[in-house]
Amino acid sequence: MLKEKVEAALESIRVILQADGGDVELTSCSEDGVVEVKLTGACGGCPMAQMTLRRVIEARLKEEVPEVTSVVETLA
Repeated sequence: MLKEKVEAALESIRVILQADGGDVELTSCSEDGVVEVKLTGACGGCPMAQMTLRRVIEARLKEEVPEVTSVVETLA
């Protein structure tokens, strides 16, 4: 259930990232609300990626899916 909610919320975020040549992929969701994502495309090597992760992705996910406690980037 959490995974489906996170995927739906990520769809609205993707539009923003794709406008700049990037994207985000959900890699996992834990039962304690930790979401792992992978930044791809232009976002993968962008020096502002951590700011995007915190201020855009994590903020939006926490707003839309209250069960989310944190968002971390999968580096592999």
